[in-house]
Amino acid sequence: MGILNSQLISRYYDRFKSIDIIFTKEMNQAMGLITKQIYLKCMGDFWPCVLYSASFQSAKILVNIKSGLIQRLQDANNMASIRFTFKRLESEPVIFFVSARSMGYSPYGGSQDVAIVTLQFTQRPPDDLIQIMGRILDTSVNFAKRREERIVLSDTNQRKLKIMSKESALFVQGVPRHCILRDVSFSSAKVIILGVAKFLEDREASLYIDFEDPRERFLLKGKFIRSELVEGRTDLVAFAMIFIDPIPIGYKLRVNDYFNQTSGMEQASDDSDEPPKEQKPVSAEPGLGSLDAKGEATSA
Repeated sequence: MGILNSQLISRYYDRFKSIDIIFTKEMNQAMGLITKQIYLKCMGDFWPCVLYSASFQSAKILVNIKSGLIQRLQDANNMASIRFTFKRLESEPVIFFVSARSMGYSPYGGSQDVAIVTLQFTQRPPDDLIQIMGRILDTSVNFAKRREERIVLSDTNQRKLKIMSKESALFVQGVPRHCILRDVSFSSAKVIILGVAKFLEDREASLYIDFEDPRERFLLKGKFIRSELVEGRTDLVAFAMIFIDPIPIGYKLRVNDYFNQTSGMEQASDDSDEPPKEQKPVSAEPGLGSLDAKGEATSA
């Protein structure tokens, strides 16, 4: 592991170790979590579970009460380990275990079949988990701090952002249009389109932005808030578009990676070593997976 990468991981751990991430469907996709390969290992046996939330110090999982896991944990003096599995681009998945102690359980949402089990890690988790989750947490912090900071799409910035083309697709109230991206931020974009400003102002719009390495496409829904003339062209207009929440996590990660890359060192861009003041769970929109009657994990 390189020195810079090691420093980044240490920084992530120190700043975010007590902050929980809630694992929604969108969050799982952004991190590459393979939900059907998450298990709790107890006394040599593997028990399917759904990852509800986790920090660098603990995790909460959903299990089927009727599977017999609760009794097995009691027999094992509450000691177990949770298996994480993440996808890797063009390589084998990353698989690792984190040792933990069960701190108890309670029915989930009033269910008589599903329980939520709290696990306290007995050791610092592997660097892979810190790096994957830390990237999400760092993005959440920077989104709050730098959401209005615009990135002009010069050829250099386009390469750093890994945006495939400045030419993109835009739908204005469902009508498709071609556009050219002029700049982007966490929460907005400026686009140049063919049209008359007064007929397009305050209209809702949906913008597609394509990225490469890996190839991803994000749909950003928003609204035109102001316009300006394009010098030398009476048929073109530049519109500032503000995005409407929820903004895709994957898009936020791409913008945050750019800011970290241009900071001179890939690290969290906050100069302070202190953790954020508001240590709230990080999540996306609701969408937890579930367990079937046999305790098997379904979609998440």
